[in-house]
Amino acid sequence: MSAAKRWVPGAVLAAVGLVLMLAGYGAGGADVVFSKAVNICLECIGIG
Repeated sequence: MSAAKRWVPGAVLAAVGLVLMLAGYGAGGADVVFSKAVNICLECIGIG
């Protein structure tokens, strides 16, 4: 397999992953994940 064809699948998967991450961020997914992480941390140290 030539060097040019070897990086194409990786680049396509990276681009798809980036698009999906941006879609999740745009849909408010970051806020949900952050609030869950805060709740878990507070429960671990016994405050929440």
